[in-house]
Amino acid sequence: MATVRLVDESEATGAVAAIFADIKATKKLDSVPNFWRVLATNPTQLELVWTRLKSIMHPEAEGRTGRLDPLTREIIALAVSATNGCAYCINSHTAAVRKLGLDVEALGEVMAVVALFNGTNAIANGYQIEPDVFPPLD
Repeated sequence: MATVRLVDESEATGAVAAIFADIKATKKLDSVPNFWRVLATNPTQLELVWTRLKSIMHPEAEGRTGRLDPLTREIIALAVSATNGCAYCINSHTAAVRKLGLDVEALGEVMAVVALFNGTNAIANGYQIEPDVFPPLD
């Protein structure tokens, strides 16, 4: 249960109503998800988060092409959400990857990779292992 009353779409006015319309159009949704309805209690925060998310997750909506495809971006979002234990985000991004064509078996692979690297990261951090493999410095 949210700690604040969600802004109902029918009550949204001005900038909030415009952002709600943009969210629905960009994400091809019939209604505004609860996350955005909570953020709408602070219109400045709503605008900042939506603008950033739209730019990173939906560059095509701004006439740009990202180097990562939409499914890859959503898989990354799902992996981070699972690692952070955000139930809302896990459900949201699982719905998104499934909508983008990821099947249940592939979803299991994603979760296996998340589990593997959460574990190996904890081991490396616990032992404070000095890095000895570095990316190229183009």
